[in-house]
Amino acid sequence: MAENPRTTARHTTARHTTNEGGESLELNSVFVRPGEATELPRFELPRDRALPETAYQIVHDEAMLDGNARLNLATFVSTWMDDEARRLYAETVDKNMIDKDEYPQTAAIEERCWRMIAGLWNVPDVGESIGTSTIGSSEACMLGGLALKRRWQAGRRAGNKSTERPNIVLSTAVQVCWEKFCNYFEVEPRWVPISAEHPMLDGHELEKYVDENTIGVVAIMGVTYTGAYEPVAEIAAKLDQIEEDTGLDVRIHVDGASGGMVAPFCQPDLEWDFRVERVASINTSGHKYGLVYPGVGWIVWRDTDALPESMIFHCSYLGGDMPTLALNFSRPGAQVLLQYYMFLRLGWEGYRRVQQGSLDVAQFLSAEIGTLAPFELVSRGDTIPVVTWRLKEGYTEMWTLYDLSDRLRMKGWLVPAYPLADDLAHVTVLRIVVRVGLGRDLASALIKDLAGEVSFLDELDSPMPRRGAGSHFHH
Repeated sequence: MAENPRTTARHTTARHTTNEGGESLELNSVFVRPGEATELPRFELPRDRALPETAYQIVHDEAMLDGNARLNLATFVSTWMDDEARRLYAETVDKNMIDKDEYPQTAAIEERCWRMIAGLWNVPDVGESIGTSTIGSSEACMLGGLALKRRWQAGRRAGNKSTERPNIVLSTAVQVCWEKFCNYFEVEPRWVPISAEHPMLDGHELEKYVDENTIGVVAIMGVTYTGAYEPVAEIAAKLDQIEEDTGLDVRIHVDGASGGMVAPFCQPDLEWDFRVERVASINTSGHKYGLVYPGVGWIVWRDTDALPESMIFHCSYLGGDMPTLALNFSRPGAQVLLQYYMFLRLGWEGYRRVQQGSLDVAQFLSAEIGTLAPFELVSRGDTIPVVTWRLKEGYTEMWTLYDLSDRLRMKGWLVPAYPLADDLAHVTVLRIVVRVGLGRDLASALIKDLAGEVSFLDELDSPMPRRGAGSHFHH
């Protein structure tokens, strides 16, 4: 009987003949098609073709070595969508978001999405505002910061003043994309340190950091380290006082990468958005609590005056004009369609229930963790669904939170341990990010494993061996 190449190739398995630094990977020759290569170079393009089933199985087997995304409690990024969303993703994966002339309906849906988001953020006049999708919240932050810089430059030139040495004021707890912004766009960061008394940017002594070269202040809705909301209204009130004293009109960009899609639904009375007049722009991650697979982000400006015309490019759109602004060019359009799908699928009440469900799970976790003897809570999951805790001072010299993180990793849970910033750098914390897909049952299983590993570590009669403690986690 003739051998079926599809059947044999489907059972191809790849195994590593050497460590990851090796030069080749080897296929199990029992299951490959006769004459097919059984060894492939790791770092060079293979000379010949392979069956699609063979190539699939190799990549599939390699990817199995990654962790289970649903158990990755380090990431804010969505790891679950429903079957219809996955089908839509497969159907639209070939759409290029930048090609608005070729895919005008996707461009129109992009506009619908950012206008819906602008409404969530209480923009004064949606018709006068402007926004865009991005590849993620990091690109959106770059655009928000660049708009602040261009606006500052225009004001300085109008007054015949120097545009050298622009600076931006931000907490040292910001996401690393803001360091990149300052580096790439040549803006001096004015770092406001966090401390036990002021664990976030809250307006305290802000006058020491703001001067005539300040392009803006960044406020975070959902600090990466702890999930805390920086008090945007208090920061704005301090800037009002600074303007009264000095005449300096400094605007705020709100980095709502996480909280921007939680607060409107679960803390609707909190004034952090465009209800605060000094807020010029806000960004969020559609692929975080926007509930979409990576990568998509969003940014909205209060009005067209907040976005300099020099940042806008124009292209033809159904015989009219379509403004476009982004740092990236070709990028996926599928995630924008997925965002629209989620808006239609859930609506306001659906988003509220999903986000509140995550908050409920986070607060269940914090309550259970708070009962364990070694721990002291840093955040309780009552802003965004993030729980952070530390070891009680002097509790043990036998183990650290890095050891506990490693023990949980052995169970499949990725729970990062890392130090806080600045004056709190001596404090190491563990952090759990609750997302849709982490329900009460999984959370209960996590608490059981956490308590079990604590019991194991507490029974040690000598310190855990280590070659150096450090975090596997990077913000």
